[in-house]
Amino acid sequence: MAGIEPEEQLKELGSTLSSIEQVLDLDTMRRDIAELREQSADPDLWSDQERAQAVTRRLSYLESELNRVEGLRQRLDDAATLYEMAREMDDADTRTEADEELAALHKAVQQLEVRTLMSGEYDAREALVTINAQAGGVDAADWAEQLRRMYLRWAERHGYPTEIYDTSYAEEAGIKSTTFAVKAPYAYGTLRGEHGTHRLIRISPFDNQGRRQTSFAGLDVVPVVEQSDHVDIDETELRIDVYRSSGPGGQGVNTTDSAVRITHIPSGIVVSCQNERSQLQNKATAMNVLQAKLLERKRKEEAETLSELRGEGTTSWGTQIRNYVLHPFKIVKDLRTGVEVGNTSAVLDGDIDEFIEAEIRWLRQQESA
Repeated sequence: MAGIEPEEQLKELGSTLSSIEQVLDLDTMRRDIAELREQSADPDLWSDQERAQAVTRRLSYLESELNRVEGLRQRLDDAATLYEMAREMDDADTRTEADEELAALHKAVQQLEVRTLMSGEYDAREALVTINAQAGGVDAADWAEQLRRMYLRWAERHGYPTEIYDTSYAEEAGIKSTTFAVKAPYAYGTLRGEHGTHRLIRISPFDNQGRRQTSFAGLDVVPVVEQSDHVDIDETELRIDVYRSSGPGGQGVNTTDSAVRITHIPSGIVVSCQNERSQLQNKATAMNVLQAKLLERKRKEEAETLSELRGEGTTSWGTQIRNYVLHPFKIVKDLRTGVEVGNTSAVLDGDIDEFIEAEIRWLRQQESA
């Protein structure tokens, strides 16, 4: 917005924020917060741990969102005052401070605007993320483990609780696969664009000749199922295996055969859980993961059928989506949005919001085209 007077820029930002406030419906948000606070104050709530945690997570999220919007509105007012002071006092330092705050406000409003683009049927859900090592041998297994760390660090940066349900460790290094939940509202809407193949190019630390290696890992993101969802699962179509949980290098995590692996024979979907001490708890969690994956499969099939009836082509996001190049130069580039970041260390440490925000906008464009 170069060339436009700061006051005019603040006015435009205020107008954009008003539109965001309408979409988010702050009055309804405040009513929901009041109801959730009342529920959380009920001592009987904690007799159902799962429901209690869901209520407190939802309350925390809504309070954070409301504070975020109200805080931005206050910052816009304060920035206008700052410019007025700089003009009246003819103070260059105050003007510089105001310019820096204006730039920060542009970014903050754009980030909040992205939230209004998540209006899909399941976007408000929590997310289940599965990462699988693909081509590339031990480097791919190591890459899958790096990706897991990247997403867990991203969630940690935002204060989103996570829970790892299952990890299958590779023999030499890294992991074959892992499944974890991101337990925050809109986690699915935020992360669903990350679904696909992630490609790493680097000098392999496992090659004694120091050669460059390309390796791949696949990411699958599905929404967590809720009670209102209906997924028919015939118990006769399941194969349930019980085994001993294991950690890196084959070390035992539990001393009993409590880990559970469920295979849905018609679809070939396999899910596992080993994070709980009880076999029954692991089976219940694994069934929830299976339901989530079957729900997403059903949703995609219905979308494809509808597209065919309309004579439209279907778009697959499950292909290669991003390159992470660590040699001979350093860059991370998204193949759909064109977003590039040169600070690869920051990206691998979970600083991926720029990619996520761009792909949310990109997905919205694809779906409305």
